[in-house]
Amino acid sequence: MMTEEKYSIKVVPNENSRIGEVDFNNLAFGKIMSDHMLVADYDDGEWKEVSIVPYTNFNLSPASSALHYGQAIFEGIKAYKFADGRVSIFRPDKNHERFNRSALRLEMPEVPTEIFMDGLKQLVDLDRDWVPEKEGCSLYIRPFMFATEPALGVHPSKSYKFVVITCPVGAYYNKPLRVKVETEYTRAAKGGVGFSKNAGNYALSLYPTRLAQEQGFDQLIWTDAKEHKYIEEAGTANLVFMLNGTLVTPGSDTVLQGVTRYSIMSIAEHWGIPTETRDVTVQELIDGIKAGNVTEAFAAGTAATLTPISEIGHEGEIYTLPAPETREFSNKVLHYLNELRYGKIEDPFGWNFLVG
Repeated sequence: MMTEEKYSIKVVPNENSRIGEVDFNNLAFGKIMSDHMLVADYDDGEWKEVSIVPYTNFNLSPASSALHYGQAIFEGIKAYKFADGRVSIFRPDKNHERFNRSALRLEMPEVPTEIFMDGLKQLVDLDRDWVPEKEGCSLYIRPFMFATEPALGVHPSKSYKFVVITCPVGAYYNKPLRVKVETEYTRAAKGGVGFSKNAGNYALSLYPTRLAQEQGFDQLIWTDAKEHKYIEEAGTANLVFMLNGTLVTPGSDTVLQGVTRYSIMSIAEHWGIPTETRDVTVQELIDGIKAGNVTEAFAAGTAATLTPISEIGHEGEIYTLPAPETREFSNKVLHYLNELRYGKIEDPFGWNFLVG
């Protein structure tokens, strides 16, 4: 067992802040990085040299195994600024749990709580001035880990680098989505790594997504690899539907266990709304839209938050859902989430992780 001394975090302040160059009224997503980053190295079976340093580039061997064999995972978390100036990170403990599940599946070392959680707290507190005050904006937090062993050969790396970077962001999507049901290409298969947040899952989605965008769609609805019969998730978020008065979301080992989705389902249960996490067929969705039984559909994720789906394309047909502004649950839960994350209402779930 490592001692607390091993996990002490050295802080090297950035003496040349770039915050004065940032237009916080016009924030593109993921383009501007904050002043500092957390870095920790794993070697010889232990984590070492944990530090918060000025944001900078890495020196990397061309033989680093992540570049060749894809041992790379990441997370997405957001921090919000309360009206009284306090800063809160939304449910980072759940991201930590998911990060370590991804690490286990890709044969990578788990990151201890003292590094992940304490590191987040110190990093965000140090760069608290980078957390936007404007509602609808937040500080996006990107923990990631990749293999660094400079050797070729298919085996788990002996060394890794864990890093956390942050950036002030606005909305990921700024309009309702037109999505296409994907029936040719596959995102994930049973027994694979679909449940993990690894880089490869996203790389293989890019080409099919571009093809869909050329047809006028914003994103895909991925379906199962075997039959393309069951709905899985969108390219950047989980999918949730209001079907016959029940909030339904697909769930299997090919679907990412989304923190935002889980939070929305928990709020619905708290409000007494029936929820189900189960297999959802494409046909059930299409038939439900035709019959008027699917009254809401949206994407849920850290980046997307809650983004309504306006139209769904399938086999050359376009199916239109009720206008987003008329959707009772979506609008209510998004308002509630915003009030909760910005500290405007009491947090009955204990989801806000205050950093100061």
